Amino acid sequence: MLTMPTDCIAFRDTNYFSSLICDYLDEKPELQPFYNRFPTIDNFEAQIEEKKLSVRAESRTILVKSLQKQYRNVNTSEATLSNIEALSKENSYTITTGHQLNLFTGPLYFLYKIISAINLSRELKSKYPKNEFVPVYWMATEDHDFEEINYFNFDGKKVKWDRHSSGAVGELDLVGLDEVFNAFSNVIGNSSNANELKGLFKSAYLEHNNLADATRYLANELFKDYGLVIINANDKDLKRLFVPFAEEELVKQTSYNVVSKTNVLLNEVSDKYKIQVNPREINLFYITEGLRERIVEVDGIYKVLNSEIIWSLSEIKKLLSEYPERFSPNVILRPLYQEVILPNLCYIGGGGELAYWFQLKTNFEAVNVPFPILLLRNSVLIKTEKQSEKLTKLNVSDEELFMKQEDLIVEKVKELSEIKIDFIEQKEHLKKQFEDLHKLAKQTDKSFLGAVGAQERKQIKGLEHLEKRLLKAQKRKLKDHTNRITELQDQLFPGKSLQERNLNFSEVYLEYGTELVPKLISELEPLKLQFSILEL
Repeated sequence: MLTMPTDCIAFRDTNYFSSLICDYLDEKPELQPFYNRFPTIDNFEAQIEEKKLSVRAESRTILVKSLQKQYRNVNTSEATLSNIEALSKENSYTITTGHQLNLFTGPLYFLYKIISAINLSRELKSKYPKNEFVPVYWMATEDHDFEEINYFNFDGKKVKWDRHSSGAVGELDLVGLDEVFNAFSNVIGNSSNANELKGLFKSAYLEHNNLADATRYLANELFKDYGLVIINANDKDLKRLFVPFAEEELVKQTSYNVVSKTNVLLNEVSDKYKIQVNPREINLFYITEGLRERIVEVDGIYKVLNSEIIWSLSEIKKLLSEYPERFSPNVILRPLYQEVILPNLCYIGGGGELAYWFQLKTNFEAVNVPFPILLLRNSVLIKTEKQSEKLTKLNVSDEELFMKQEDLIVEKVKELSEIKIDFIEQKEHLKKQFEDLHKLAKQTDKSFLGAVGAQERKQIKGLEHLEKRLLKAQKRKLKDHTNRITELQDQLFPGKSLQERNLNFSEVYLEYGTELVPKLISELEPLKLQFSILEL
């Protein structure tokens, strides 16, 4: 049975999040120019008012019709149908998260992203009951990096889909996934939860025509009871809403100019802030069947890289007007596209995602589109009751679990050792002795002063060497204890990384089945802004 969260710790204390994200969560004043409003429940009031002024009724109508079309052949819950309908009303808003079309959801945090959106929508409804709030999962159907999404991890091994890929991944047919299904089925056993997982995989990937439809099916099955709306924005009608912004990109190259300046300003705030994305002069791809390549402009002529396709300015503007679906925003423009077609208040993402959103606020301002509130998704470490019991016996706290393994072992050896391992007192005593020698040396000549300094360094080094020898000896003596700590930490941090970035949801689902998602939803609080540790 899932129980209450056993602990929460600050994201900074995990040592797994960048200084940029930690400074944001600490509301460092220097970062204020790079975001709109900090994610507190009260700040959504002003965000609602700002967004209300920018959303046209026509856009809502087009959005709802597009979603209804996309859900035509989907087993849709009443909650989701109701949320789609609600989007036509001027008092309805979206809370959005996005993710790639990873095979079988990819890493475990896929669940945490969507749960963050669902739970925030609920919190906002409670605070602002006159409005409607719809959780949205934006499928990254136009991505083309197949190598990032063609596998998931199970029991420490990759379950991989090998095939040739070109163009937008959402359009990929599902050839070869029957082999993946068979391989996966063979390793997960025949328990009732295993059979549910097999059914999910089979229905998603062996009974649909492309990766976008398969991913929608899977996400819908997991979250339809909570009214989740899943959007495929690779849609002609939706892209028509973006035509004025795409034209500005082609003609004025606004985003390149303003984002480049923002990148400089971010680096001036701190050289620890890593620039996630660098803008192109044109941040659009040309997309047709089997093709997704960058558009470039040279001396007034527009070209599609790695092809023979070229246009004049008037020709490409005409093409954009007639076939907007052929123009695909890259990572710089995709957030803008999202905010143009959705009545969105907040984007929920991981640390890397939010880092590149900080680069984009000036681009939104340049084209007069409200910048959303940015919220770091829930992060979770799941441990079993048995693991918790073992950690208690070993006297390892939740905070200590996040330490580097070598540091953790050293700390525990020092803690358990019957003798004192560090030579701090001896070093201090030695330094005091040499203080008198230094005073004496100053009264003679410089060569003697140098000799005293050299002797001090030599003796301190000798003590440090003995200290290391003693630590090594104690590690051997306490090997059984430290091995148990190492084994537990390796289980909870597979590959020396966060569990949520490595494990697939199927490993947890195999144990807890349909209870998993409802319990995560009941326990996680998106606006708490802390790393959660849950005991299963």
